[in-house]
Amino acid sequence: MVQRRVPKVRDLAPLLQFKRPELDGRKRRLDAALTIDDLRTIAQRRTPKAAFDYTEGAAEKELSLARARQAFEDVEFHPSILRNVASVDTGVEILGGPSALPFGIAPTGFTRMMQTEGEIAGAGAAAAAGIPFSLSTMGTASIEDVAATNPGGRNWFQLYMWKDRERSMALVDRAAAAGYDTLLVTVDVPVAGARLRDKRNGMTIPPSLGIKTVLNAIPRPAWWIDFLTTEPLAFASLDRWSGTVAELLDTMFDPTVDFEDLRWISQQWPGKVVVKGIQTLEDARRVAELGVDGIVLSNHGGRQLDRAPIPFHLLPQVAAELGDQLEIILDTGIMSGADIVASLALGADFTLVGRAYLYGLMAGGREGVDRMIEILGSETERTMKLLGVSSVADLEPTHVTQLRRLLPVESSVPARTR
Repeated sequence: MVQRRVPKVRDLAPLLQFKRPELDGRKRRLDAALTIDDLRTIAQRRTPKAAFDYTEGAAEKELSLARARQAFEDVEFHPSILRNVASVDTGVEILGGPSALPFGIAPTGFTRMMQTEGEIAGAGAAAAAGIPFSLSTMGTASIEDVAATNPGGRNWFQLYMWKDRERSMALVDRAAAAGYDTLLVTVDVPVAGARLRDKRNGMTIPPSLGIKTVLNAIPRPAWWIDFLTTEPLAFASLDRWSGTVAELLDTMFDPTVDFEDLRWISQQWPGKVVVKGIQTLEDARRVAELGVDGIVLSNHGGRQLDRAPIPFHLLPQVAAELGDQLEIILDTGIMSGADIVASLALGADFTLVGRAYLYGLMAGGREGVDRMIEILGSETERTMKLLGVSSVADLEPTHVTQLRRLLPVESSVPARTR
């Protein structure tokens, strides 16, 4: 029978450990965030609906995004045991330079609308972490300011080819002059996708102050104080636009761009050229024939064509056929370090994160982006250790099985002759 006794003070003392309270509210919030989903929850709580939905949303029924994320969840890892993983190297060489982690920050548009520190926070965090930062054509910080924030780091410039081609190439020239080492040419935007959340929210640039917007802002005063007491939003492409984002993009993007235009653009750039938005093996082959340095398998985060191919499912085919001809980067749906490791194992040379970056930014500005990188970096390292690999180069397809929910239906209908 258990013998009971009155506990002594000296027995209780080791159990009574009170943590000193953290008085910095931002640090307290971010320290409590253990995953990218946690940062997303904080971001949603602190950001007005229109701005948050611009980040969160995708095209039409948002099936492309949901499927891309589900594909990463439908992964089975195969760990190797009894390997020395006391030290793990997460560094990679990508597009002629180093990255301390196997992911970089993807190009995002209208970034200061999500949080006023915008691209400067992203570039500063990337510089501190030793990873590439990508500036969008539709960014809200200048090419030169981003370069000044990350002077010794990897800066990449993402190009949308506009109908005004002279203006587009003027931005390319500025990026080259500022020392950007890589040009990301985005090719999946002949027109804007149907981003229905933005339509329903009346999303304008800059955000408009309708009754719904004001009511939604009442519990989020910090966002509006920041927005109204800092420099007005400015873009490389416009000062103000009274329509929705999609309507803006439709007035700007050139739907006539073809492979010959891509060849011409590549010839204008002195550094590495990467084509972003590849969604079929055939297009990957055609782009490889042009001699570009890399491709990004991406469906634009599900924001263009709904029901588009899942980049993570396409990855093994492209890597098997073209992996020795160009560098392969994966984008869309990445929400954890495990997603990054699975991508590397199946043939990606590198990955890009967009929404995860913006969740961190909305959750806590520069410190939030730092926390996002810290979370993904630690998850990547831990997953590698649990798989029994000590470097990115040790990751192999045998470490991963893709468990597919969606299988193509065999068709007996012959292709039409043209």
